[in-house]
Amino acid sequence: MSDKILVANIGSTSFKFRLFGMPSERLLARGGVERIGEGESPCQIQIGDGPAVKSTGAFPDYEAAIRWTESAIRGQGVAEFTDLAAVGFKPVMARDISGTQVLDRRVLDAMADLNALFPAHNPPYIAGVEAFNRLYPALPCIGTFETAFYDDLPAHNRRIPVPLEWESKYGIRRTGFHGASHRYVSERAAELTGRTDLRIISCHLGGSSSMAAVVGGKAIDSSWGMTAQSGLPHNNRPGDIDVFALVHLLRNCGLDLDAVERGLSKESGLKGMSGLATGDMRDLREAAEAGNENARIAIGVFVGAIRKFLGQFLVEMNGADLVIFTGGIGENNVQIRELVCANLDFCGLHLHPGLNDATRGAEAVISTPASKIEVRVIPTNEEIIIARRAWQLLQKH
Repeated sequence: MSDKILVANIGSTSFKFRLFGMPSERLLARGGVERIGEGESPCQIQIGDGPAVKSTGAFPDYEAAIRWTESAIRGQGVAEFTDLAAVGFKPVMARDISGTQVLDRRVLDAMADLNALFPAHNPPYIAGVEAFNRLYPALPCIGTFETAFYDDLPAHNRRIPVPLEWESKYGIRRTGFHGASHRYVSERAAELTGRTDLRIISCHLGGSSSMAAVVGGKAIDSSWGMTAQSGLPHNNRPGDIDVFALVHLLRNCGLDLDAVERGLSKESGLKGMSGLATGDMRDLREAAEAGNENARIAIGVFVGAIRKFLGQFLVEMNGADLVIFTGGIGENNVQIRELVCANLDFCGLHLHPGLNDATRGAEAVISTPASKIEVRVIPTNEEIIIARRAWQLLQKH
């Protein structure tokens, strides 16, 4: 069997990849294609630690991007994609299926059943896997669902207070996402500290944000609800919202379902609150510093939501050993980390201002030596989790 796994990250108009040698987990190549189907598309390839080589081309669909990727990595010990052990994927959710799975027709159909809940995620992943299946029918496509890290949530953290029939018949229940990210930083924290019994509050903060409570490497709670439309405020999605506000919009304000769905999925969150054309935290901070009050309040709402779940998880775990910041905002935004960790003397958490200010995108402890709860920045690596889980599944067969 080959020892190489390609991890494919599929967006609505993008195809990104990393090629790993297993089980050493050596990164052999990385790159991808943006703006698929939009005319002239930028693409790039980086071999090992070498420089990234950028170019452009016409990529009308995923198949064209996949063929270009195969050509780009040829010579790195993989003459053809048929020589790979597998392609790994990070799909979001499927009806009644989780964990690490071979993405066969049964699983793809279960994903398609939830297309309405995940319109920006499930359809592109299904299309990407189907493209691989057409081009390389014998190549295993293996997915680790974002929900997999939460498969053992306690029952009281999984159920939503709705009629039992809604849960049993329609699958209305809580789960969690960003599972590969929270799993990676939790496992990395255990490596760095030499402990497997850690109580961790993992904060994945970025365009899409979530938090997880983790004990001994297992998630026991999450900020998510049933879908990625819940929990913390996101770039352009609101996170938690009073559902009767939506009933009011539909019944009394003249908005139809399409308008409400569009507002919730594209015009809400940090973007909606700030009134800016974007929900990017860098743009919000710049606008807030220039005197934009709505941008300042949006940042405050974001920080407040993080602190709400931080407090909830501290109570649930009877404290914490470690708070981790990861994701684009968590790894790089000094101000957000400072605001989240402010005035937590009651639980003995003390951020070190100098270490926090000096840390951007690198592993570091940013709490003081006297802090009872250690605070770390750990850059995430979701792709290696996908490669590991795919490799583990292959070893069982």
